[in-house]
Amino acid sequence: MYKKTVIVVAGPTAVGKTAVAIDLALAFDTSIISADSRQCFRELSIGVARPSEEELRQVHHDFIASHSITEEITAASFEQYSLQKASDIFLTKDIAVLAGGTGLYIKAFCEGLDEVPAVPVEVRARITAQYEAKGMEWLQEQLREKDPAYFEKGEMKNPQRMMRALEVVETTGRSVIDFRTGRSAIRDFNIIKIGLELPREFLYQRINARVDDMIAAGLIEEVESLLPFRSLNALQTVGYAELFASFDNTITLERAIELIKQNTRRYSKRQMTWFKKDPAFTWFSPQNFDSIIGHVREQMRR
Repeated sequence: MYKKTVIVVAGPTAVGKTAVAIDLALAFDTSIISADSRQCFRELSIGVARPSEEELRQVHHDFIASHSITEEITAASFEQYSLQKASDIFLTKDIAVLAGGTGLYIKAFCEGLDEVPAVPVEVRARITAQYEAKGMEWLQEQLREKDPAYFEKGEMKNPQRMMRALEVVETTGRSVIDFRTGRSAIRDFNIIKIGLELPREFLYQRINARVDDMIAAGLIEEVESLLPFRSLNALQTVGYAELFASFDNTITLERAIELIKQNTRRYSKRQMTWFKKDPAFTWFSPQNFDSIIGHVREQMRR
């Protein structure tokens, strides 16, 4: 019997994580925990490339269509959720699969998160409203003035992280960076990290084709149905924000689709930068499943 093990499957959007994760889950007769910060929302389907009904029938998935966009889901809440789901799987299985492209969620599961003080709801609501009204430049200027440490060292192209940093400094008077300890939580199971990659040009072709497929599948109608909820955090994401702008007539529909492709490509690049910083990942082409499963079995024997 193997020691309890979680196989982590990560990589950029459209690289093929779902198919590899399903093949691994079938090979080891187990379940998948999704690590995608948007596929968990019931109201989002086409625009987040949720696994198909056929794929969901093949293998049980947790954290897929499990929550509403009206709920606040954070990396910290995902850590608690995913660890509990892993424990549930381990009651009957020795292996679980965790698959997704949200780097912070995978980090939370594998290593835990630094404890940051809670932020009052009214502070979060005020900052979100100001960002929506005044945009990225306002957010950058606020951080330059109030949290110069984050301004120098933090992710200054990620509005969600930037708003989080502003919330923390306004609530505590301290930079969110001050709360980073660098200590990893100890997990009572093994973790094997599999990274999936493709040549950039090929990946970008897949991304562009996926967006075209989403439009054909009804993405415009899906986003239109969510207009009453457009201010929610869950909808501040690629594929939705651009189409909201087209509904406002600030850009054309053709330009919105072009921007979805462009912003998705940029997001995939940021994902790779995040995952490549972790030396624990071993990298494979998603098309080389024999090598992937061979590596997993070898690591478990060790």
